[in-house]
Amino acid sequence: MRILVINPGSTSTKIAVYEDEKPLLLRNITHSANELAPFGDVIEQQDFRRQLVLNELQQAGIPLAFDAVIGRGGLVKPISGGVYEINQQMLDDTLHGCVMHNHACNLGCLIAYEIAATINANTAEGSNPATVSQQHCRAFIADPGVVDELSPLARISGSPLMPRICIWHALNQRAIARRYARGIGKEYEDLNLIICHLGGGISVAAHEHGRAIDANNALDGEGPFSPERAGSLPAADLIRLCFSGKYSEKQLLKRIAGKAGLNAHLGTNDMREILERIKNGDQHAQLIVEAMLYHVAKNIAAEAAVLCGQVDAILLTGGIAHSDYVVSELRRRIGFLAPVYTFPGENEMEALALNALAVLQGKREALVYE
Repeated sequence: MRILVINPGSTSTKIAVYEDEKPLLLRNITHSANELAPFGDVIEQQDFRRQLVLNELQQAGIPLAFDAVIGRGGLVKPISGGVYEINQQMLDDTLHGCVMHNHACNLGCLIAYEIAATINANTAEGSNPATVSQQHCRAFIADPGVVDELSPLARISGSPLMPRICIWHALNQRAIARRYARGIGKEYEDLNLIICHLGGGISVAAHEHGRAIDANNALDGEGPFSPERAGSLPAADLIRLCFSGKYSEKQLLKRIAGKAGLNAHLGTNDMREILERIKNGDQHAQLIVEAMLYHVAKNIAAEAAVLCGQVDAILLTGGIAHSDYVVSELRRRIGFLAPVYTFPGENEMEALALNALAVLQGKREALVYE
């Protein structure tokens, strides 16, 4: 089975080609600010990014012939975890329903669907009609950031006007959970896990027997602060700031996600740079990073209460999990709860490919987005 994987980010588009579980091509196409400047909206970048993907495949000598194209899922309506076949309802919701969450990941399903449709059209033109159905290229997304399996209790906040939602690193967390389970000879559905993704945003989730029953909104402001995001803030102070006249709505949203967290405190979201500053004796940088890890540990400990203390393991993942300094500080604070294991990096490309492969091989059923 040959699978094309497409993962759009804010300033890059990652692509991969897999043959079953083997990667044949891995590329990270970066987009400069000047390249993206002509586009007023992320969705307007669709044709530009799709053509870059096709160009990259052509330059690598890879024919446009795949059994499946899978894109990073966008911020559509809340859904259960799994692999979803891209349909018209998903396309409509991505184009018209994501106004509040205008993120580059929304391009994943759009580009995947278009490329799969092109492959199918080309196949239909050049093949015996009797064999076209056997050569059909399918288009998927898997475990988008809006996967919502929250328990009824987790969904209730202190205001009926604002029920809790989760926007989190569902794709990587679930992939890491399955990898850990395979490594100990068990199934994901057999375990209770707390998983923390440490990246530009930080998400913490309680996984109970294959479902994430509690997770934070790591995009819009909940949970620990991170390199780019503010996390939970004092609500009354935030309301007063909104009505102070000092900031526009757009500026304040940037203070929640973008110019927030370490970026706001230290002027950069680059953990490598910040850790180097700490190594060279920057005490203020050390204070801020230790405060971030303090709040991360506090949120991890809170998820132990969600699982009533029945925690098989705590898994740390994401790019910041490469840092021994970060991991050792978190172990010091949370190691008493359960064994702590690290899976540094994001692993999103492999996770997407394996999700598509599982459906193509009949090991998992593609779900219908409604």
